[in-house]
Amino acid sequence: MLDQANFEILLRRVDVGREISRLRRDLLRGVGNQPVAAVEKPSLFGSVRADDITDAMIADARDNLFRSLSDL
Repeated sequence: MLDQANFEILLRRVDVGREISRLRRDLLRGVGNQPVAAVEKPSLFGSVRADDITDAMIADARDNLFRSLSDL
């Protein structure tokens, strides 16, 4: 049979284990909820609403993206 001292030590170990689990959970939740930095998008225009794109913007982006054959 466990005496009172051993029982108290056992309860403290269980409490410490629970506290470690809580801290680990809180840490993982905090790291997972960090805002993600904006990433440059690989497109002709980046993030532009469709109604903002004009024919001149398309032609300019196409000229900047693709070299002319005379450069080869």
